Amino acid sequence: MGLGVRWTLHGDGRTPAPGAVVRPDERLTWPRTAGLGAQHVVAMFGASFVAPVLMGLDPNLAIMMSGIATVIFLLATRGRIPSYLGCSLSFVGVAAAIRAGGGSSATVTGAVLVVGAALFLAGLAVRHFGARIIHAAMPPVVTGAVVMLIGFNLAPVTASTYWPQDQWTALLVMAFTGLAVVCLRGFWSRIAIFLGLLFGYGISALFDLLFGKIHSTVGGGAAVDHWRLDLSGVAEADWIGLPSFHAPQFEWSAILIALPVVIALIAENAGHIKAVGEMTGDTLDDQLGTAIAADGAASMLSTAVGGPPNTTYSENIGVMAATRVYSTAAYWAAAGFALLFGLCPKFGAVVAAIPGGVLGGITVILYGMIGLLGAQIWINGRVDLRNPLNLVPAAAGIIIGVGGVGLKISDNFQLGGIALGTLVVITGYHVLRYFAPAHMKEHEPLLDSGTSTYDAPGGEDPAAAANAPDTPAAPGAPGTPTGRS
Repeated sequence: MGLGVRWTLHGDGRTPAPGAVVRPDERLTWPRTAGLGAQHVVAMFGASFVAPVLMGLDPNLAIMMSGIATVIFLLATRGRIPSYLGCSLSFVGVAAAIRAGGGSSATVTGAVLVVGAALFLAGLAVRHFGARIIHAAMPPVVTGAVVMLIGFNLAPVTASTYWPQDQWTALLVMAFTGLAVVCLRGFWSRIAIFLGLLFGYGISALFDLLFGKIHSTVGGGAAVDHWRLDLSGVAEADWIGLPSFHAPQFEWSAILIALPVVIALIAENAGHIKAVGEMTGDTLDDQLGTAIAADGAASMLSTAVGGPPNTTYSENIGVMAATRVYSTAAYWAAAGFALLFGLCPKFGAVVAAIPGGVLGGITVILYGMIGLLGAQIWINGRVDLRNPLNLVPAAAGIIIGVGGVGLKISDNFQLGGIALGTLVVITGYHVLRYFAPAHMKEHEPLLDSGTSTYDAPGGEDPAAAANAPDTPAAPGAPGTPTGRS
């Protein structure tokens, strides 16, 4: 298929034949393909726009770089893996921790650029040694614990920053989003986060009209009188213009906080590749290393100009499962739409105006889902937590990561939170395994054996989605982790 930019017309080009799917190297007519591309962009709107806002980065640049990242991924995998790359929610906690320590946006992007480089090198290692190297270093008990502590580490951000800005709006948005996830079907359940944002905008505008300004904290600061929905920045923004670029800045303390996310991103990509392979009937195990490396390279490019890192999105797997169209031509169309949105500052201003109370209601669900995906990894990996070899390092690392426990190394260097928790889980597991008696060293399934269905922060089993496209699924994240997370 060359570089994956040539497609044959599927059937009459209108709809998939009965019982058939539109394969990655096929397409429908170009108008229908463009429509599917737009659908993919809408599907990832919620998570992909919420993530940069939560990280304090430019949402216009985020959507533009997601389009470029998708093109890089499609070219690297030569059109065999239909996938959209969007901003990863796995980094939200990292960004919050870096900013809490006095870091700027440049510090955040510098730290995650290093993570992208580490992911790129991990992909090259997987290409050379095979997926077994992942299992050797990061068995499911380790991967699940790290994903869990990354997600639950975000709980104080919601509790202290977003929810207090407007608790009643937050409560209503939480309830609406939860109902959308559970009760809606097919495509609509995939965009539940996006629908929650729209509902939150409407409720905030209505409350401003009925009750006037609210007296509450803003961004964790002092309580002041303010409008819930402030669209003044939208009126001032241009219709056409470039997003805000900035160069990364590298600080060791920030890099150490961010590096553990590599584990979550590897898990996201592994689950994504497995799910897409099962849905298309194409064994893609040989593409895992390439996909991971492409994700890393795309993230490096995005963060080098001030954008967020990227990962594969499970929301788009849901769209493919519902439509039975796996054509990579649709993702090229989606990338084109993303680039156009990125060149519209007024659109980015609308996203940046998301009320704090709305983010409070959404992040209560979203952050919890990211954390609980760690438990899903344990379930899929059949991790036995009755075994002290699994229980002890996971328990210690999660409490350190969630509780923000710190370890002062010197006057100028301290490990804590996500970084220390991940270090304890990984080193603790392997050290204890070395000394553990033989009966505790039970065999665990390999990551590439088909037992892992973890993907970006969408919380759904993508393989199951392929068999039951009308079953409601959790929204993204993602990546997972997608995110899906």
